[in-house]
Amino acid sequence: MAALQEKKTCGQRMEEFRHYCWNPDTGQMLGRTPGRWVLISLYYVGFYVVMTGLFALSLYVLMWTIDPYTPDYQDQLKSPGVTLRPDVYGEHGLDISYNLSSPDSWRGLVLTLHNFLAGYSPELQEHNLNCTEEGYFLQPSFRAPNHTKFSCRFTADMLHNCSGQQDPSFGFMEGKPCFLLKMNRIVGFLPGNTTVPRVDCAFLDPARQHQEPLQVAFYPPNGTFDLHYFPYYGRKAQPTYTNPLVAAKLLNVPRNTEVDIVCRVLAEHVTSDNPHDPYEGKVEFKLQIQEGGTPLSPTPTRRLSPPGPMTDNKG
Repeated sequence: MAALQEKKTCGQRMEEFRHYCWNPDTGQMLGRTPGRWVLISLYYVGFYVVMTGLFALSLYVLMWTIDPYTPDYQDQLKSPGVTLRPDVYGEHGLDISYNLSSPDSWRGLVLTLHNFLAGYSPELQEHNLNCTEEGYFLQPSFRAPNHTKFSCRFTADMLHNCSGQQDPSFGFMEGKPCFLLKMNRIVGFLPGNTTVPRVDCAFLDPARQHQEPLQVAFYPPNGTFDLHYFPYYGRKAQPTYTNPLVAAKLLNVPRNTEVDIVCRVLAEHVTSDNPHDPYEGKVEFKLQIQEGGTPLSPTPTRRLSPPGPMTDNKG
């Protein structure tokens, strides 16, 4: 029968631990001599210095290959998306409704437009140029201050009757509402070779459009995006750039019925038939204007997220 090992006391265990921490007989500390600790420390210091150097070199090479003014990965953005203001999203996309007899039902929509156009004041664009050229504003070099490029001015007053200045209600009070359309930014994008991009709006239902076409007053005239706002060179190159807008004032929207409306940007390099992105080159929305009857509930001023992709590549 094997002899049972004698159980060590607490004092014996503490003595063994002190002996492990420092062994006076061999001069070892924590199981190694000071010389070995120095060698191990030098090895790990050298190892981490080399790893840090390789990591820093990788970052340097990566940053050296990146152009700070142009995104590297934008191959999928061949055609810009189109956004609408005011933008109230329901379960199936943009859904806007209000009652002419209830100012509370359209006051939030008007406030959305006023807040949006606050970024198009002349004070915020005092450094932008008053461009009058009919062609593209090509800038191969950085001639603006602080190594930037110039941007063309677009102010709210260019929208005339839909600027909110002559009519603070943007036509909602009279049942002829204004909607603002904007193309998302794509760095280096040119909408066409010679054709100026313009907006066209119509009823989505062909039968209704054929029976009584949608009448629209566009601002600026003809609903065009002037070519001197293109190309866009990115946020770093054009920090004061503002997207040009087109306002569509709908003149003959039927009352007390929901209609589907589509607004397309017509240009050579703008497509609107992408089944995977319903906002590419166009925007569709539902509109209902009630006259009399039970007032609609007030429209929230908070903008909800769109149901599908609608990326604005600002660079």
